[in-house]
Amino acid sequence: MAGFTGVFPVYNLKFKIGTKGKASELPADMKEIADLESFGISIDGKVEEWTSMTTAGWTRALMTGKAFSISLKGKRNVGDAGNDYIANTAWKDGLDCSTKGEIEFPDGGKLAFNCVIDVKNVGGGDSTNVAPLEFDLKGDGKPVYTPGTGI
Repeated sequence: MAGFTGVFPVYNLKFKIGTKGKASELPADMKEIADLESFGISIDGKVEEWTSMTTAGWTRALMTGKAFSISLKGKRNVGDAGNDYIANTAWKDGLDCSTKGEIEFPDGGKLAFNCVIDVKNVGGGDSTNVAPLEFDLKGDGKPVYTPGTGI
């Protein structure tokens, strides 16, 4: 959406996952995850504070690090490449849970990052529910944000 400005519905965001783990290099390796319903981004800033003799008792501060995670909830969609990849990591550990992720924003901005997939729920619920898929993408290092044209 080149030149996009204004508010937008959340469904206009696209979440993609690297289906070849950290070896996902090509655009074709990045698959959109079907049937996501909600998400939240959490950013945890690491701030160091100190009070030096020259600040008359006023505290100084510096952002010295950050961590982020993205929590997503949706429905299990068997046969969708992105949804299947996430669900299959529920039974894996170590580097088999590491991959690449992307969020595409309506203004054309993009957040690209390495992450660890932490599946929370892959099919539980009442007998009449649609099977859920709930997971966190834990940031692994510094993400790359490319601003969109609407900013």
